[in-house]
Amino acid sequence: MRILLLGSGGREHALAWKLSQSVWTNPLFIAPGNPGTAQCGTNVNLDLSDFDAIAKFCIYEQIEIVVVGPEEPLVNGLYDYFKSKEELQSIHFIGPSKEGAKLEGSKSYAKAFMKRHNIPTASYREFTVETYEEGVQYLKNHPLPIVMKADGLAAGKGVVICQSHVEAIAEFELMIQRAKFGDASRKVVVEAFLTGIELSVFALTDGKNYVILPEAKDYKRIGEADTGLMTGGMGAVSPVPFATPGFMHKVEERIIKPTVDGLFKEGIEYTGFIFFGLINVNGEPLVIEYNCRMGDPETEVVMPRLENDLIGLCVAASQKELHLVKVQADKRAAVTIVAVSKGYPGSYEKGFEITGLTDNYGKQSMVFQAGTKQKDGQIVSNGGRVFCVTSYGSTIEEAVDTSQDVLQYVHFNGMYFRTDIGYEFK
Repeated sequence: MRILLLGSGGREHALAWKLSQSVWTNPLFIAPGNPGTAQCGTNVNLDLSDFDAIAKFCIYEQIEIVVVGPEEPLVNGLYDYFKSKEELQSIHFIGPSKEGAKLEGSKSYAKAFMKRHNIPTASYREFTVETYEEGVQYLKNHPLPIVMKADGLAAGKGVVICQSHVEAIAEFELMIQRAKFGDASRKVVVEAFLTGIELSVFALTDGKNYVILPEAKDYKRIGEADTGLMTGGMGAVSPVPFATPGFMHKVEERIIKPTVDGLFKEGIEYTGFIFFGLINVNGEPLVIEYNCRMGDPETEVVMPRLENDLIGLCVAASQKELHLVKVQADKRAAVTIVAVSKGYPGSYEKGFEITGLTDNYGKQSMVFQAGTKQKDGQIVSNGGRVFCVTSYGSTIEEAVDTSQDVLQYVHFNGMYFRTDIGYEFK
């Protein structure tokens, strides 16, 4: 099949790596891609906000399936655009409609959806500039700590956890009155703080049926032992030891099934991945957030553990036949460790040559590129999260050690990575 994968990060490199292994793939295009995805297929210079250019490319190259990596094109309605064009309607499209993508694009929409379908989540209130004073009074009496979320997309940075009422009110003012996160924080969701351990669960749905992919746990903070500023993710492990069959049965019955059933009952078009950001509170799973796509860096451990043909799964979803599919997962653990630029998630420099990028890591490890670009025949750093090393192991500890070994060979100036990924499971 002629395939177009949209995106350019580490998630897309992992997806391209998996797609390129499919017996169905011929050829694979990635737009815009990065130097890593170029090893798996052909990069195409397309702007993901230019739907007309994407459509023209699909028609010219006779694309048969489109897989969307990042959330923004989905939130902006790329699925609806494709379905509105007669010449594009026959293309298998993996990604939800604009309405379905609101599960990620609007925190208040997602919370209301969960409330309608009795899906367990933290209690919450939402406020806008019109209800600002009411919000201030609410925060003054709210138990600590206080979680505040920008309603819209904020590049993974729209969540603030405040340890005092003074801090909460100051952040609330910055978000609503001073647009700290731009339009994303015109509405703010205030949530009760949940104490527990997080995990990420992924499902692929055809809008009625679903399959559950290998679960993962990511590490969001920059510092060892989960300290410091929040980032886009410093690493991930899969499987998650506490995600026992009993726990995952609760996740499926209380969260995944009601979510997919709710989408179907409300007539929301959704063919694609659902990311369930969960928290385990004393053995009970609750939803922290939905994403309308695969996570990053979780994809970099989920795809290596997925034994099914990814295109086969996507076509089954597009043809509403997921009830005929059974997911198979590699029994080995997989761990990814992200290498970031000095100063990230604050200001950082780019353009440093990356040395040691080869395919000679053995069968246990692979490097997925994220913030990289080709310059003067060299691959250089071009972002905060530059690349990640994923390794297999019979245990999480073994996989961590193998990834750390590879990180001694792949290097750029100012490179930093956490040495304690998976620390609570080692």
